Formats: sequence, structure tokens, C-alpha cells
Amino acid sequence: MPVAACPHCGGTGWEKEEADGRVKHCRCFQGGKIERVLLEARIPPRYQHCSLDSYLPQNPSQKKAKADFVSFLGQYPLIDVGLLIVGPCGVGKTHLAVAALRHVILEKGDTGVFRDFRDLLREIQASWNPVSQASEIDVLRPVLEANLLVLDELGANKPTEWVRETVAFIINSRYNNRKLTIFTSNYLDAPADPGEAGAPPGAAVLREESLAERIGVRLRSRLYEMCKAIEIRGKDFRKEFGQAEYRF
Repeated sequence: MPVAACPHCGGTGWEKEEADGRVKHCRCFQGGKIERVLLEARIPPRYQHCSLDSYLPQNPSQKKAKADFVSFLGQYPLIDVGLLIVGPCGVGKTHLAVAALRHVILEKGDTGVFRDFRDLLREIQASWNPVSQASEIDVLRPVLEANLLVLDELGANKPTEWVRETVAFIINSRYNNRKLTIFTSNYLDAPADPGEAGAPPGAAVLREESLAERIGVRLRSRLYEMCKAIEIRGKDFRKEFGQAEYRF
């Protein structure tokens, strides 16, 4: 914790950046703690290299998404609206979200947590086992209390009543406590018209569900208040180039 004797922040924990007068966590917070904070952030090894510099936009929607993240980080922590990034697989949603989390930790000196929603649900269910070392609240506490939460793959699980209740509890808790959250989802607000898929006339085409259908209309409405929505379009780079050349 910051100490009152700190010459840079006077014990407040925040210091101004000389260039533009914005504030960031004081350097007294950072000393010797960055590695621990990064470890506690639970960023998967595959994404630990992610940064805004390594995100290379390929189309206008990706350029705009990157600009939105630059703006978000420029205002952090003096901002009260998170981000909801939607789009198909392989366009860099998780890359951008993790890049923001790492920037907040490394450049702003703040704390945060990354959680894949599917893994989070599995951990909650595992906590119900009588021999489990963790309770449900032990699993959820970092998610509820993180200054910045990245919740990846929102809507990926089958929308059972329990899944929707869990989503509602997390979203409402962070909303009520004014905690910033970055969500990613493969589900769009308005699913694409099946006719756009290029299928021959009369062919059976499965209709994609919307995000509202996956998490419920009420929670989607709550996200309008909590987050700025960003839709990223583009080809799946994993499929297009293969893992060896995949940049996101």
C-alpha cells in the first residue's frame, strides 16, 4: 500500500503524468509487486505477449476497435464505462482485451483479473464438491472485486437457468459497485441474416443466436449502461494463416 511519506503521491496512491495531467497509480505501488499482480491476473500463457502494439488491424472495424481501446486506456481510471467486444472467432477480441488488462497493470499500476467464462463456471461447479478446498465465494470474490475484469467468451455456455443466474449475479454486482469490465463474445446483438452466408436458395441454414438470446434481454440491457459496444469484423486469422502466423 502507498505510504504517507511518498514524495510522488503524498500517500494518495496516485500521481499525475507530467505530459497531460492525467493520473496513474503511483510508482510506490509498483515496486516489487508487478510480477505478483500479473500472476494474480490469471492471464493464460497463450495471451501473455498481447499488447496494443502487437495488434495489427486488417480492416476498418479492427482499426476502430484499436482506437477505442487506446481511448479507453487514455482515460483510465477516470472512466466509468467498460467495453463489450463482439465479433466472430479469430478477429482479435481476446488479444485486445488482454492487451488492455496488461496495460492497466504495467503502465497504470492497477490490478485486474482475466477469466474465461466457461472455465469460471466449471470452477464454481467444482467448488460444490464436499472435498473441494475452495467455496463458491472463494472462486467468485476475485471476479467481483477486481478493479478491471476481463470476462472472455460471454454467452459461450448453454443458457440454462443456473448459467443466466450466475451471469446476472456477476454483472449486477460489478454494475452496482461501479467496477469496470471488458466483455468479449462471439454473439452479436443482431445475428447475421442466414441468406448472407452464401447458401443456395432453399438450403437449410442454421440461424445464429444473438447475445440477448444467450444471456437474456434484461442483462443485455444492463450491459448497455455498463459498456461501450465494439463490433469487430474480419476473417478468422487462425483459419486463414494457421497458428504459426496468427497475430491475435
